[in-house]
Amino acid sequence: MTANDALPPGGIWPVLYAYFDPHNLLDRNAMRAQVDATIHAGAPGIVILGLAAEVHRVSLEEKHHVIDWASTDIDARVPLAVTITGDTVDAQAALADYAVTRGASWLILQPPSARNQPESFYFDFFADVMERVHAPVGIQNAPEYLGVGLSAESIVELARQRDNFRWLKGEGPAIVVRQTVDQLRALGTPLPVFNGRGGQEIIDNLRAGCAGLIVAPDTFDRQVAIQRAFVAGDEARAEALYAEVLPSIVFVMQSLDSLTCYGKRIAAWRMGFDVHHDRGIAPTAFGLECARRFAQRLGAYA
Repeated sequence: MTANDALPPGGIWPVLYAYFDPHNLLDRNAMRAQVDATIHAGAPGIVILGLAAEVHRVSLEEKHHVIDWASTDIDARVPLAVTITGDTVDAQAALADYAVTRGASWLILQPPSARNQPESFYFDFFADVMERVHAPVGIQNAPEYLGVGLSAESIVELARQRDNFRWLKGEGPAIVVRQTVDQLRALGTPLPVFNGRGGQEIIDNLRAGCAGLIVAPDTFDRQVAIQRAFVAGDEARAEALYAEVLPSIVFVMQSLDSLTCYGKRIAAWRMGFDVHHDRGIAPTAFGLECARRFAQRLGAYA
């Protein structure tokens, strides 16, 4: 694999939800439906086991199931990127190896759950995992959600030390992301930067130099249309499409619990199925009323 081959394609990538059946097991049919719907809607690749998948609520065995199912359902139609979690280098290296043997093209490392450590601790952790991984790797640099992150200088040094460090998944305001993009370019390490945050500020993120965004499926198809309009030079249409979808984005992005409770319902209803069980917060009657209204306004999945 050459350096250019190791760069993920730009665009809007979906990060799949974890759905559970009435018996609190992973819902096989729902997981398959997400893959097919997002590929049909234009996904350049699919991400699994991210924050939207409630990785802190699924077991290692369940993570293996999600990887196996996604690989089977994608069937090489688009690349698969797997988010890697674990509190030790051995744990992350093992999960990474499992993902790669099942066909993952890219990996995204999350920092360990240890908090209040110096930045060097997380730098060394990522460097050690990357040394043992045989695939292109990114890191999730999301201090707003994960509580820790690396500076641009540390990201550049990490890329210098590890040739397989090929992309960055951020979670922050567009202004902050632009600073990161500019710093990486100035320091000679123009890594592709993807933002998330549910698609908030999607157009300004693209203006800021993001290669794309990684977002949950509830409004993914609409965000694909926004990105395509922007790339085509029709910023007026992109802005109009963004205005239509923004209220739904704001509703689900109040918190991670809100995302995994209500966002997954909006996605499910739009794809034609229902949510049978929650491992996180239970929805309220008013919350369901709001989510149903947003799903109806967005309409059936593209």
